[in-house]
Amino acid sequence: MAKKRRPQKSTGTAQRTGGEIPVVGAREPCPCGSRRRYKACHGREDARAAAELVRRPFEGLRGECDWVALRELVPAATVELRPRDGLPGDVPSLTLATVLPMAWPALRRDDGSVLIALQNDTPTGDLSRDLADVLLRALDGKPGEPIVPGSGTSEGPRLQDLLDPEAPFEPRVHSGFEFWLDGAPAAGPVAASLERANEAAVPTARLAGVEAAYWCEVPGRNHLRWVMPHDEDTLLDALARLHASGSSGLGEGTRLVGSFRAHGLTVPVWDLPSAMGAEECEKPAASFGERLSEALAQTSPLTPEERRARSGLTNRQVTLN
Repeated sequence: MAKKRRPQKSTGTAQRTGGEIPVVGAREPCPCGSRRRYKACHGREDARAAAELVRRPFEGLRGECDWVALRELVPAATVELRPRDGLPGDVPSLTLATVLPMAWPALRRDDGSVLIALQNDTPTGDLSRDLADVLLRALDGKPGEPIVPGSGTSEGPRLQDLLDPEAPFEPRVHSGFEFWLDGAPAAGPVAASLERANEAAVPTARLAGVEAAYWCEVPGRNHLRWVMPHDEDTLLDALARLHASGSSGLGEGTRLVGSFRAHGLTVPVWDLPSAMGAEECEKPAASFGERLSEALAQTSPLTPEERRARSGLTNRQVTLN
């Protein structure tokens, strides 16, 4: 799951952030010469920008729903990324990963390849800009070294500016985190981090027949969590129509139990029998997708039964960010 943003502590020394005014301690004189404290002068704008949450940070990226799933729901997965201007000559590949060892924001391997972690803490409210900053620093990093966390900035490009909009976004879900090693032996803190991560990983699979639907196995039952791109109110109306008609499930022994709200998108969740694996979900999910499309197209007011169903769904909705 994504982590909460942590406030950045002042080091008490000026640091360039890309603009003309350096960052200093909040109670120190502002470097602009106004004779006011930094927090009451140029620091006010920086603080406001850092605190403002971008509701849909991945909007406009290809595979927005999968970006959300990899950020919030999937333990171990990777995706090959392609920059708009291509990769530098000394960077053979650029890979998005759910997490990296030691909670590193990014890693540049000995061969120059770059891995970017998606589930780390971020210093500002714009996850896309924070990840773009990590990406740029990783491309310029030294081979064999991890990238340290950044301080965040209200300026600079976002992922939407850096990534090729025509490149496919095809997540590959892994059973564990051995992809960290790329065939190399694990040792020291990385080995310990790998062991802890593998122990905590929940078995997860991405359905092949529908977009951004992820099956996972938990003790006693399984779940299907499906990130959907539709407007939240329209989607909840459609789900309520299906729920009221008894057609919101995915087959015998399954039940739509609620939804998450994550990065501006809604994620319906189904309880599944423990014997129902990812492959057994494929046909029921495809059939549900057809029923949902019909329900989304309806514009008539909800009936009393549908309104009660909608109220039940919203009461069980959980916001992840």
